[in-house]
Amino acid sequence: MFRLLPFRAPNVEPIMASIMPTARRYGAFIGFAFGFLSIFLYDSVTHFGSWTWITAITYGAIGAVSSIYFKKVKTSVFNFAVFAFFATILYDLITGVLVAPIIGQNIITALILQIPFTALHLAGNIGFALTLSPFINKWLASKQVFAPREKASFSG
Repeated sequence: MFRLLPFRAPNVEPIMASIMPTARRYGAFIGFAFGFLSIFLYDSVTHFGSWTWITAITYGAIGAVSSIYFKKVKTSVFNFAVFAFFATILYDLITGVLVAPIIGQNIITALILQIPFTALHLAGNIGFALTLSPFINKWLASKQVFAPREKASFSG
């Protein structure tokens, strides 16, 4: 839903910050599904194109890898930021540079033009990783998450 906000900076959205704790908690399959569906469903509503498959699969793969990464390292604010940094670089390299020839762009031109978008993407993803990921992680780790609530009793 965040991506639907008008007048927001491009590439600044909390998808990565949400994928990391979700994949850590629920595993690689859910991590992949979360990443893939975040892009696929958004593009289905706004504008579906050939890039949808590349970006959705890439974000899905990042979700799956996130699950593996957070099984091997301690879950911390620092590790959320480290993963967000490297995953963002990889995502932007694949979706912004390596697919350039497919859409008729020169790869060097795409690399140069990708720099400001990647800088903004890094700032957003690291910022959200430092602030939102720990909150989501704590919420998902609590025993209250998705637990049925007891009905309120109005008797004396």
